[in-house]
Parts: sequence; C-alpha cells; structure tokens
Amino acid sequence: MVRKSTLLRARNNPRDVRRSDLLTLVEATGFVLVRRRGTSHRRYPHLATETYLNVQPDKNGKAKRYQVEQFIQAVDALGLTVGEDEA
Repeated sequence: MVRKSTLLRARNNPRDVRRSDLLTLVEATGFVLVRRRGTSHRRYPHLATETYLNVQPDKNGKAKRYQVEQFIQAVDALGLTVGEDEA
C-alpha cells in the first residue's frame, strides 16, 4: 500500500522524487499504464476521467520536477487519494 507520507514528500519537494516513487503514486491513484512501442515514455490515462500523465525516464533515477507537479495538480483537481500511514 502506498503511504500518504510518500505523496506529502512529493508535494513538499518535487525536485527530489524518485521515478519509482512517482510511478507507484501514479498507479495507486487510479492511473493505468498504457505501453507504447518504440518509446521510453510511459503514458498513464485515468480511466474515470479524460486526464492522462506522461512519465519519462531521467538519467539519475529521479522524476522530472514538472511531471511530479503535473501529477500533484491532477491529484488535487480530481480529488484522488492514496493509502493511510500507520499510526
């Protein structure tokens, strides 16, 4: 289960988010991977809306800041949530 603290860390510091954490958050909020042949980009449409995200690989394993910010904006606009943190 994805924790709210992972989403909070992404909100607080979008420059320092691992790509793997972003992909986990994207999938946990209802976006679904659509594979595209011949490209390293990953496209994630949200099945309940017409919103989609593109996630590209980066050289150092970090997510691109603008892609993290786009994800956060989509989460806020669509009212999406992730799992609970343990008490």
